[in-house]
Amino acid sequence: MPSLHLPHPPSDSRKRAKAFLIELQDTICAGLENIDGEGKFLEESWERPEGGGGRSRVMKEGKVFEQGGVNFSEVHGEELPPSIIKQRPEAKGHKWFATGTSMVLHPRNPYIPTVHLNYRYFEAGPVWWFGGGADLTPYYPYLSDTRHFHKVLKEACDSINPKVHKVFKPWCDEYFFLKHRNESRGVGGIFFDYQDGSGNLYKGQNPNGAASISSKTLGEKKLSWEELFSLAKACGNAFLPSYIPIIEKRQNKAFSERERNFQLYRRGRYVEFNLVWDRGTIFGLQTNGRTESILMSLPPLARWEYGFKAAINSREALLTDVFTKPQDWFSDERLEEQCRPFEAID
Repeated sequence: MPSLHLPHPPSDSRKRAKAFLIELQDTICAGLENIDGEGKFLEESWERPEGGGGRSRVMKEGKVFEQGGVNFSEVHGEELPPSIIKQRPEAKGHKWFATGTSMVLHPRNPYIPTVHLNYRYFEAGPVWWFGGGADLTPYYPYLSDTRHFHKVLKEACDSINPKVHKVFKPWCDEYFFLKHRNESRGVGGIFFDYQDGSGNLYKGQNPNGAASISSKTLGEKKLSWEELFSLAKACGNAFLPSYIPIIEKRQNKAFSERERNFQLYRRGRYVEFNLVWDRGTIFGLQTNGRTESILMSLPPLARWEYGFKAAINSREALLTDVFTKPQDWFSDERLEEQCRPFEAID
């Protein structure tokens, strides 16, 4: 099996990964408290009986954020859960270590998107990998906001290697997809997993998808442990520059009960994805993680409405017709034509 022949990570790999992810949690929390102006994160430290623990930070009822959480965890154990063994059978029988920082923010204003981030590092015997990404879920989207978010993340990827974004962007579209609804969770961003430097950038589940095709077209790209660590750092540190400008532009925009109700309805889709499809949720529950921290990603309020359909030619229909489908956000000129009638471009 290829990964068995990969170079071992540095002797201080776990220490360095943990230090960066703790620092990322601190940096993001400080930036979010600054932009919110009122809300503060409350921290709870926790221990996992089987080994490890973490610190959960949650903000409630802030000026900008109705609720949001930024978690750090470092856990280890004897037996890997089935969700990992299925993906990497060569890890079976080895003690394992995993550390990560994850975040979901649910703003109050429907014109500010929900956002998610997760960066993680894993080791089990001869197996190691980096994973992570960030994605944006708007309710009343702006093309300019979507383009800004993607641009900042692309620049972070390009700073390490210009090839990786060509795979990580479509991989994000593929991963954050609600199969039972046949729609994307949002406008995507970047996503990568099982990055162990073995050469194949795409390690997902769809061999015929856009990410897999792009990876095959680009060919092998063997990234070292140091390069992948630098990639995780570059992408993690790109979060605040990718999201804060969107908050600054939209936080004072007035909204009505109609926009609020649609936001809550679409939050229901977020709940559906996290509870049905998200591998991070499944891994956390299967490894006996802290339930409150795992389900921190769920919004404080959401709603479901049977058979809801957005009115034709409405701002809500723009979301469901355009912004819940994978798009080439920069090159497709039709997007501007579709957004302009709804003042969804500025």
